[in-house]
Amino acid sequence: MAREKGEKVVAVNRRARHEYTFEKTYEAGIVLSGTEVKSLRAGHANLTDGYAFVDRGEAWLDQVNIPQYSQGTWTNHAAKRQRKLLLHKDEITKIGQKVAQGGYTLVPLKLYFVDGRAKVEIAVAKGKTQYDKRQTLRERQDKREADRAMRSRNRMGE
Repeated sequence: MAREKGEKVVAVNRRARHEYTFEKTYEAGIVLSGTEVKSLRAGHANLTDGYAFVDRGEAWLDQVNIPQYSQGTWTNHAAKRQRKLLLHKDEITKIGQKVAQGGYTLVPLKLYFVDGRAKVEIAVAKGKTQYDKRQTLRERQDKREADRAMRSRNRMGE
C-alpha cells in the first residue's frame, strides 16, 4: 500500500482568525488513538471551542471535538478529551513563557495530515478588541471594493 503524500486539511478554525491576532504559529504532532485517526481521515473534527495550554513542560490540546468513529466498537475514544501535542522542548518553553507573560493564549488554527501524519497548527495569539475587529472588517471591505473598481476599470479599457 502506498503512503500518503502531500497535505490533507481536515478542519480549519475560521472563527479564531476573526477573534485573535497571531504572533507566531507552530506545527505540532498530536498523540491520537486508532479510532480518532479513522474519524479524522473521514473528515470529522471541530476546532471552534478548542484551545491549547502548557502544563509541567508538556503541551496539551483541549476541547477539540473529534467525534466517535461510526464503525467503532467499545474501543471508541471520548469525543472531547485532552490530547498531547508533540513539540520540541525549546518551543514548549518559549510558548509557556509567552502565555505566562499574560494576555496571550494558544489557539488551534488548522488540523491536517502531512504525509499520513496528523498535525495541528497552533498560534500564540492575543485577543482582539471590538474596535480591532471592526477595523479589520472595514479594511477587508475597502480592499474588496478597490479590487472591484479596478476590475471594472480594466474591463472598460478592453
